[in-house]
Amino acid sequence: MLVDRCADVASIKYPQAVESDLRETETLVRDCGVRALGIICDVADREQAARAFGQAYDQFGRIDVLIANAGVYGGGSIQDADHDVWDEVIGSNLTGVFHSMRAASPRMIEQGYGRIVVTVSNQGRTAVPGSVPYVASKWGAVGLVKAAAHDLAPFGVTVNGVAPGNTSTKMVHNETLYRAMRPDLANPTWDDVEPTMRAHHVQPIALLEPGEITAAVMFLIGPGTPHITGSIIDVNAGTAARTTA
Repeated sequence: MLVDRCADVASIKYPQAVESDLRETETLVRDCGVRALGIICDVADREQAARAFGQAYDQFGRIDVLIANAGVYGGGSIQDADHDVWDEVIGSNLTGVFHSMRAASPRMIEQGYGRIVVTVSNQGRTAVPGSVPYVASKWGAVGLVKAAAHDLAPFGVTVNGVAPGNTSTKMVHNETLYRAMRPDLANPTWDDVEPTMRAHHVQPIALLEPGEITAAVMFLIGPGTPHITGSIIDVNAGTAARTTA
């Protein structure tokens, strides 16, 4: 188990939240009677990512599954997107995925087996205004899934992506995102942004539950999908029905 950049704005501002979530996850895993190794690293940093995967391999002797779930949201138009926001979002959402794949795939090639799943986004299949860094990072992640699937296909390694819609996590439930969605309000609340979230989906819901995304990931890493690779599974309440990709 590796925890890279946490997928919510609040945890980046408050690193102790990442530590707390990680330790809780370790406890839950160990309660199931299996070993767990929790490592906090910045996957945008190539050396940190390589060290983390090296520690995991030394501990367990194999790397069978990589779930590249690192992600942050950062918005801005092409006219005004902050350069630091661009670097942070691309670093987490795209470069971090590349570093993780680069570190894990040699072990998988040696084993002749591996399952890689990348959390992309429905914004990696379409675009929304005022979200240039995030949209660019997720389109890049979709392309990375496709290209890596070609490269790793001869070695028994599959590479796929899951594209969630708006999901009930801290990445959605935070004041920064609320203000970005409703800049016309001084202190917007969930009630102020909920209609916009609901309109994003085709089915009449504002948010999916995290377990719905997990179910798709488990399907892709399970024993029954050895020949699904280079695919993106949409779990986004019908938003994919509006795209052609």
